[in-house]
Amino acid sequence: MGRLAVIGGTGVRDSRFGGNASTISVEGVTLLDTGSFLLLQRHGFDQYVRAHEIDHRANVLALQSAGCDRVLSLSSTGSLRADWPVGTFVCPDDFYAPHATDTVHDDARSHTVPGFDRAWRARILEAWKVNAATPILDGGVYTQTRGPRFETPAEVRALARIGDLVGMTIAAECILAKEVGIAYAAVCVVDNLANGLDAEPLTIEQFQAAVEANQRALLTDLATVLPVLAGPA
Repeated sequence: MGRLAVIGGTGVRDSRFGGNASTISVEGVTLLDTGSFLLLQRHGFDQYVRAHEIDHRANVLALQSAGCDRVLSLSSTGSLRADWPVGTFVCPDDFYAPHATDTVHDDARSHTVPGFDRAWRARILEAWKVNAATPILDGGVYTQTRGPRFETPAEVRALARIGDLVGMTIAAECILAKEVGIAYAAVCVVDNLANGLDAEPLTIEQFQAAVEANQRALLTDLATVLPVLAGPA
């Protein structure tokens, strides 16, 4: 059995998550080895990497080389639904990203059928529901934009006709992970109502305050869920 990888997003980047781990480099990608799982910070550990600058291909290939066979990806997201407020945790079951052309191949093997791994996703949901304090919603459509900016209200209205969440990274990672045979699923944390959805205009300060507030719950939940996911099925 391979190792568990956790891909961290904005919600855990400026925290002590994985802080006692050893640092390793795999094919030029920095990872933290906690002993029970490997941690990859998609936005970097020291210098901040903006969403549209992330080398998803290099990250996924590094996890493959490190012997990882499953990924729990953590993502800060905006809610496209008024009934999914800030603080909602979601395990999406589909995504919308027609512009995401990420691939590890340069031939016909790139002609794939993408999607979250069903069995791994079910295992994450079960572990979360049994061990975590925060409820998690089962299912939802993640829509991916390029970033690094937030979406306009008009863009949000268009995306809300298709999806439930909006972010900038999950779909690209999922496509690549499936290409190399790594089971991939995500837990998304709603850190803001998408721009224009709330009566009050979205501000960066509001977003950052929500990230900090949600981080405490996320770290508490990960402490109880990850030992289960890192072990045998």
